[in-house]
Amino acid sequence: MRRILVVGRNPFEAAILAASAVAGASLIVAGQRPRSVAEAMPPLLQDTWEIALVLAGVVGLAGIYWPGLPLVGVGAELSALVVLGTATTMYAIALGAISGWQALAAGSFIAAIGVASWWRTALIVRDLRRLARQHDAVEGS
Repeated sequence: MRRILVVGRNPFEAAILAASAVAGASLIVAGQRPRSVAEAMPPLLQDTWEIALVLAGVVGLAGIYWPGLPLVGVGAELSALVVLGTATTMYAIALGAISGWQALAAGSFIAAIGVASWWRTALIVRDLRRLARQHDAVEGS
């Protein structure tokens, strides 16, 4: 039977989640927003985007370092990655729409974070489905 590895502490993921929390909190405290966000998003969406960065970072880090029941940690990580994927995708689109080719370098890195978030989300969902199927097979025996 294949081993299922849902839980894992990836240093890249942890670093990105920490950076997300710090960046979001810094934007909120400073009251400053990137030009692309300020021009591409309505004010309520800008506020939501900043809060999403903070929540994704804090909830995601709590999830990957959760000391209790692993499925609770995985659920927190999964929800945080959906939020982070959404926030970074929004930012990448705003960068491209407002700054065009001038934002190619920054936009590429931000888009890569979004892609990685969605990819990890898909991996977790796949592993959870496998785990559920294994559970059903054991229960059915």
